[in-house]
Parts: sequence; C-alpha cells; structure tokens
Amino acid sequence: MAGLAPRFATFGCRLNAYETAAMQELAQEAGLENAVIVNTCAVTAEAVRKARQDIRRLRRENPDARIVVTGCAAQTEPQRFAEMAEVDLVIGNAEKMRPETWQGIATGPDFIGDTEKVRVDDIMSVRDTAGHLIDGFGTRSRAFVQVQNGCDHRCTFCIIPFGRGNSRSVPAGVVADQIGRLVARGYNEVVLTGVDLTSWGADLPGEPRLGDLVRRILKLVPELPRLRISSIDSIEADPALMAAIAEEPRLMPHLHLSLQSGDDLILKRMKRRHARADAIRFCQEARRLRPDMTFGADIIVGFPTETEAMFENTLRLVQDCGLTWLHVFPYSPRPGTPAARMPQVDGAAIRDRAARLRAVGDDRVAQHLGEQQGKTHDILMESPRMGRTAQFTEVTFASDRPEGQIVTATITGQADGRLCAV
Repeated sequence: MAGLAPRFATFGCRLNAYETAAMQELAQEAGLENAVIVNTCAVTAEAVRKARQDIRRLRRENPDARIVVTGCAAQTEPQRFAEMAEVDLVIGNAEKMRPETWQGIATGPDFIGDTEKVRVDDIMSVRDTAGHLIDGFGTRSRAFVQVQNGCDHRCTFCIIPFGRGNSRSVPAGVVADQIGRLVARGYNEVVLTGVDLTSWGADLPGEPRLGDLVRRILKLVPELPRLRISSIDSIEADPALMAAIAEEPRLMPHLHLSLQSGDDLILKRMKRRHARADAIRFCQEARRLRPDMTFGADIIVGFPTETEAMFENTLRLVQDCGLTWLHVFPYSPRPGTPAARMPQVDGAAIRDRAARLRAVGDDRVAQHLGEQQGKTHDILMESPRMGRTAQFTEVTFASDRPEGQIVTATITGQADGRLCAV
C-alpha cells in the first residue's frame, strides 16, 4: 500500500467541498500518503450518523490507512469520533486548513498517538479566512470562491455556528485578485460562497456589504462573463446589492434564499430575523429590478410546534414569493440546539408535508420550464451536452457543444425536468 495518494470523502455543503479541495492541495504539498480524510457535516443528526457509517466502511476498505476525521461534526463532537476504533485522528475546522497540520500527519505515526488523537481548538477564536484560498475548485466551467466563513446568528435549529465559528470575511481585494486568476485560466463563471454570505464585510475596515463586494469584483475583473451568488439571507440584502441586481447584467438573475418557513410564529421560534412579509417584499422588489430573476429557497417542514395551518402558510409562500427551486428539509432534531427541546411534530406528518411541498415545487419547476419555450438563452456548458442558463436551469443538447463555453441557443422543449435546445 506504500505510496498511495490520500483519499478524501466529503459530506455536506458546497463550502465543505471547497475546503476538501484545499486540503487535497495541502496534503499533496506535505507529501501525505496512505491516509483517508473524512470531511464531515453536522447540519443534522442524520448527517453525523451517515459519516460514522461511512468511516466504518472506509476502514474495512482501507485496513492499513490512517483515517483522519475533520469538518463540522468533528468540530462539534470530537470525542464521539475519537472513541471510534476506526479513527486515528480528529482535527478541527481551523486545524484542517493549516499546512503544519498536514506536514505533521505526513511525518508518520509519531504525529498520531493516543494522547494526541483529538486536535480541535476553540473555533470561536478563529479570525482569518484567507489562509487557504485555492484557485479553480469546481467544474471546468464554473469556479467557487469562498469569501466568508462562520455565522454570528443563532437560529434555534442550527448547530453550524459551533462548527464554523463567528463570521469572518476575505478582503475584497484578495477576492478580486483570485477571481482575476480564475478568469485568466478560462473560467467563465464564478460563484461566491460562504456560510452566511450576506454578513460579508461586517468584520472588515469600514464594514462594507456584500453588494460592495459584488460591485468591486465586476469593476476590477471586467473580463469575468458571469458572477453568481450562492445562498443569501434576504433580510440582510443591502442597497448596493439591490443596485447590482438592477444594473449589472453579469450578475446572474438567480438567488437562493434562506427562508426556512412561511409562518411568522414558526419564524420567531426559529429565531429568524425576517417575517413572512419581508420575504415576499424582497422577492417582489428583486423581480421588479430584474424581471428575469428566479429564486430558489431552503425550507424546513415539520419544525417543532408547526401546525397544519402554519404549514399551509409555507405552501402559500411558494406562490407569494414566486419561488422556483425548492430545497425541502424535513425537520429532525439536532442534539445541542434549542429546537431539539421543543415539542416535536409527528414523523408521519413531517414526511407528508415534505412530500406535499416537494410536489408544489415540482409544479413550479414545470411552470418555469414551460415559460422558456421559444426563448433564447446564453448557456454555460457544464458537459458536452448539458449546460445552465443564467437562471441556473439545466439545458440538454442533442449534439456536443464546447465544455466550459457560453453558447447561445433557443429552447425547443423540455424533458425530465430539463430544457431542451438544438
């Protein structure tokens, strides 16, 4: 087995995938061999269970490798993973981004011993994000750039702040320089990512806002064809961001919103910062500024104390906000969060509500696809026969197109939840 490159297993969000790419670079630079690194997610109890299950499988498949566990679940529950016989080392979210960590692991067994099995520091003390910037994570067509990490909010269902720490931002100049390098390497679209993206800048001099970052990127990197924003908290959208939505055609007309519920009492019990009317108002204004705007949204169903009437408010929110792409999360209690101690909703009711909301989401997607018939779109090709419109809608082609390039095509139909073009 000597000389085998390290193997990585990643769970959870796009940011975790980004950081796995960074760890791959760090491990390669350190000369690490014969190791399996598991980058865990802590968003739900099920995510932690799945990670533990996969660790046991990975040990069976790699009996002679060192198994290193990191990520948000390792940060929030390090001892739980350290007690697994299959695990050799547990490192925190800050430690996984440090070159010296990987250099130490690469030196051999002396770095991994019973007394040093857990190396997880206080994530709340971490203040930097820019030390592990990488160029080019993503596909051949789209690159992802981390501009923010951590979260200062404390939603009652969420344990992520305790895995990621407080909000911290990458300076705009550093971000723009990185994007410039990506464009020079041929990327035609860049996606800004973070844990709480709309909090970007609060810890920087002058307290700039996300809209300021967007405007600066588009100004400093004029050759960037497409800039996309990942999930945002609509209540924190600043005037500069709204102006960019209205005035910057290179900012893609697609926003994924962290809405979570359409009922005001549930939103309060979630400790969200917006009301139902705020979400509707934002969507109406964004679409007024950019008529071709489409919205995705994260929505939790079956949150503790949610009644059928409260759920109906969430169902109506899909129409009231004009949502298209729904990410539906059936609520499951996450130990260590306030919501886990609230009166729980019956599991069968949660599953039923999730199915009904997903059905509404399917209808919304079908409606959106039907509205595109005969329209012409600029499509970024992700593979020879599949690309995405500016609104992030998948489009399939009957013949090959150049991967990574933006092509113009007319929509001729739809099939299997995708648009078709020739």
